[in-house]
Amino acid sequence: MFDMELPWWEFVLRASIVYIALLVMMRFSGKRTVGQFTPFDLLVVMLLSEAVSSSLSGGDDSIPGALILALTLIVLNVGIAIATSRSEKIAAIIDGEAVLLGRDGKVFHDAMRRNHVAKGDVDQALREANCTQDKMKCLFLEANGQITVLHDE
Repeated sequence: MFDMELPWWEFVLRASIVYIALLVMMRFSGKRTVGQFTPFDLLVVMLLSEAVSSSLSGGDDSIPGALILALTLIVLNVGIAIATSRSEKIAAIIDGEAVLLGRDGKVFHDAMRRNHVAKGDVDQALREANCTQDKMKCLFLEANGQITVLHDE
């Protein structure tokens, strides 16, 4: 239970590699993937977790090994948070930037397709903002996957 089968540094290395690889994969999967979880998205996250679990532990079921993995993942997460809060360039790379989906009542369908945004999602955002399409000034897909509508009052 307390005897580790692997050296401590291998847990740190494994967790770091898996964390960075998953971060890159999630970043390239698009803003909408992260911003709105459908049952399908939740299933993918659960399967990702299961798929990488043995890569993290390397077959070690010890308590110290699990704690080293957990600590490494938390430190990496805090490190990324600090880096993105201090550097706009790093924040743009990690978090992404807002994308203009429409302006002055016109919706940019090419931008919607590139970012995997359904028309229904735009319609819902307009309703939530109590705005019609012709009164919309700007429509943004935020880095967190939410759609923001700017309009005249």
